[in-house]
Amino acid sequence: MTAGTASAPTLHLGTNADPHPRRSQPGRTARLRSRLVRAVLAIGFTGVLLMWWMDTPAGPAATPGQLANTIGELAGMLGGYLVCAQVLLIARIPWFESAVGLDKLVRWHRNLGTTVIFLILTHVGLMIVGGMLLDHSTPWNEVFILLGSYPDILTALIGTALFLAVGLSSARLVRMRLSYETWYWLHVTTYAAIFLTFLHQLSAGVNFVSNPVNRLLWLLLYLGTASAVLTWRFVVPAATAWRNRLSVDRVVMESSFAASVWLRGRNLEELGVRAGNFMLFRFIGWGHLLTAHPYSISRVPQADMLRITVGALGDHSSLIRWLRPGTFVFAEGPFGHFTADRASRRRILLIAGGAGIGPICALAEEMTAAGRDVVLLYRARSQSHLALLAELQSMPGLTVIALPGRRWDLGYDPLSEDALAYYVPDVGRREVFICGPEAMALQAESSLRSLHVPGEFIHREELSMS
Repeated sequence: MTAGTASAPTLHLGTNADPHPRRSQPGRTARLRSRLVRAVLAIGFTGVLLMWWMDTPAGPAATPGQLANTIGELAGMLGGYLVCAQVLLIARIPWFESAVGLDKLVRWHRNLGTTVIFLILTHVGLMIVGGMLLDHSTPWNEVFILLGSYPDILTALIGTALFLAVGLSSARLVRMRLSYETWYWLHVTTYAAIFLTFLHQLSAGVNFVSNPVNRLLWLLLYLGTASAVLTWRFVVPAATAWRNRLSVDRVVMESSFAASVWLRGRNLEELGVRAGNFMLFRFIGWGHLLTAHPYSISRVPQADMLRITVGALGDHSSLIRWLRPGTFVFAEGPFGHFTADRASRRRILLIAGGAGIGPICALAEEMTAAGRDVVLLYRARSQSHLALLAELQSMPGLTVIALPGRRWDLGYDPLSEDALAYYVPDVGRREVFICGPEAMALQAESSLRSLHVPGEFIHREELSMS
């Protein structure tokens, strides 16, 4: 067991890479499940294309105006389908989450958002252009013609404006300037936008007005999506919260940066929480009630207690230290695939930074108890930010290498290729779990790949829901 602070590396040691690395069975299984989910989404996408093709009148491109309208209808149908897919990806459906992992589902949801906005704008633009060509009118006149000629167009226009506002709030430059709470409540309006735009699809869409089969299929798609959201985002979490009666037992300051919240409840073993999992917590108290935040478990349930360790990174997390004992907690989960069963090697390297020490601490406890050879590299901006350090140093079988200090103060990057090879000479034979700020995690992963650690033996998970 190593305590204290590491010094700067002075030489580059060999990586001692494993010449015959064993492939991770959990990794292959995860990739197969991910492909299956992608296939399901692709089948639905193909079904929408067939629905449009089979019900499009012959000779749709007889004139430029008709062609614009026809392609505009297709863009609207594809956009409507992908909106449902977006919602289903983050509806907390257990099969999706266990197959892919919530962090990856969030990334898919985010990436689909750009496509949805593009399709919505294409739909609106082409319907206006098509109408202009057919009616020989100006753009503004055509907008008023559409509003007066088709039912539910005004509500659809309002819904479209809400979609654009949500899409704009997710743009990187805008998102950086918004608090999580503002971003969260903007995204809640997505449900209103879906409802407002759905009505005009059935009442004005040429592929639905005269085709009862298409109308029924489209209605089932939206009702199924709404049912999934209602079930897995509200009914099931509410029932779980009532059964577990989770509440704050105490708050412990672990460093100048992080606080641990000990939670007490009933039947916590039923949650199935594992080291490395995270859950969505909504504390029923001032400053916390309106939003749920993802926090990793830093101590898995033991008897009737579990623990999360939270870094002060924003408004919500900074208020954690002021939680009062007895505060009721509404929790969803557990989520995530950042767990010990992903590892197929006995030698493990854990790399933690900042608030990422929470899940890493839980993993270290589980892995050392299982007899694995575990080394922990612990990055922090200063010595006072090394939360849970004493607890980690007291774990039998765990080698802790603390690496506090900013890079420009240290004069080197503790997670560079040379540094990793110096601190962990057998890094090529280890399976690596990384948790911390995105820039740190990317740097560590890049260095590991340069040291010929296969990508399937590098695990990291993103907690951000935005």
